[in-house]
Amino acid sequence: MMMETLTAAAIQMVSGDDLAANLERAEALLAEAAAQGAQFVALPEYFYLMPADERARLALAEPFGAGPLQQRLAAAAAHHGVWLLAGTLPLQGTQPGRFCNSSLLFGPQGQCAARYDKTHLFGFDDGRERYAEADTMQAGDSIVSAATPWGPTRLSVCYDLRFPELYRQAPAPVLITAPAAFTHTTGQAHWELLLRARAVENLAFVVAPGQGGVHPGGKRTFGHSMIVDPWGQVLACHAEGEGIALATLDFTGQQTWRSRLPALQHRRFIG
Repeated sequence: MMMETLTAAAIQMVSGDDLAANLERAEALLAEAAAQGAQFVALPEYFYLMPADERARLALAEPFGAGPLQQRLAAAAAHHGVWLLAGTLPLQGTQPGRFCNSSLLFGPQGQCAARYDKTHLFGFDDGRERYAEADTMQAGDSIVSAATPWGPTRLSVCYDLRFPELYRQAPAPVLITAPAAFTHTTGQAHWELLLRARAVENLAFVVAPGQGGVHPGGKRTFGHSMIVDPWGQVLACHAEGEGIALATLDFTGQQTWRSRLPALQHRRFIG
């Protein structure tokens, strides 16, 4: 039987260049969310490391299914008995000098239920700020939908939000995850707009944990970790700094909304 409700938590962090400290903060916030009743907890993109030099993540890349980062997150999910979206973790790719920026979903027994490699890599340069993920990352090539007790969950990461067709492939998701490290510049303009748009056009809940502060090298992320319902309403938001956005998702209400707009249930999925 499908779950009718789910208490979800989007964890916001201000990760730095100290791996051990970042992991300790992630685990502390996870424990806090679980104590508040969260059954599903989502960490932000790069929760484990936000260094001044992006190449520092390469040394941490692990083979899928093995390695201390994956083992630690799996153990944390099992310890708290929650579904845990481990934001993104660095996994070994097939291209020399690049890693996969992978979002992993762990079940409450610590099993890895889904892996999604970020497909759309972010690049931005206005003369003052420069981001070039393709310099160190290998793009994924598959859309991933996880089978969860509440229904299909579509995994995505940050910049993916600008590409709506990623979410329109069958099966239609009841929940979309979007861990991010959105820049402050672009976040001010588009973060909430994109989250609410993806929620409304798919009639899906969106859980979007983010980075929210100033990081080594002076990079600033926008924060505003959000949980949005299928009608585009923001159920919870944590604006800046560390914290948790917590909300209960009502999937019975979602089915009511979907029944009122039957065209969405019969749309043609574009491949």
